[in-house]
Amino acid sequence: MPQIVLASQSTSRLRLLEGAGISPIVRVSQVDEETDFFNAMTPADMVIALAVTKAHTVREQINFPAIIIGCDSTFDVDGVSFGKPDSPEVARERALAISGRSGLLHTGHCIIDTEQGREIADRVTTKVTFSKMSSDEIDDYIASGEPLHVAGGFTLDGFGSPFIPVIEGDYTNVVGISMPFFRSAMSQLGYSWPQVKEMR
Repeated sequence: MPQIVLASQSTSRLRLLEGAGISPIVRVSQVDEETDFFNAMTPADMVIALAVTKAHTVREQINFPAIIIGCDSTFDVDGVSFGKPDSPEVARERALAISGRSGLLHTGHCIIDTEQGREIADRVTTKVTFSKMSSDEIDDYIASGEPLHVAGGFTLDGFGSPFIPVIEGDYTNVVGISMPFFRSAMSQLGYSWPQVKEMR
């Protein structure tokens, strides 16, 4: 039985998997996401390219039978990718840009089965709508530190939740990995969900 390997340092993705009864090994890919090659792509294409690159990078690092999960998320606002803000100034600009508006949260997924030599890659998109946020609310949210290190500069499962009244689509996709997509991919690879939960 292969082991499940999560090619991501995201604690949200790990929590989703563990919450569904899965205990993955975590191997961080260390892929540089901020290159001209990736930045030249549309947000929708970029997340798949990064998910595939992360999964294959980790594939080269392991020598045991594995199901490798690579993911990447970005928030698409009018065709512009909002990745991790990394500074309070950028986080504030983005909060102002999305206040009272909607955007598309894209998550690219790449699942590699090393034993079968097969992989499944696709994107899942969820529409996210924000309430109007006051300057005080934006400042308070940025001061929490949370938005600086997450795609789009917001979280649905943390301090950002009071500002997101509506999502259209898969909740887990916004958090970081579409669990229904993962189950479907594993089924396509020939594994039942009870089998997936037994992979240690």
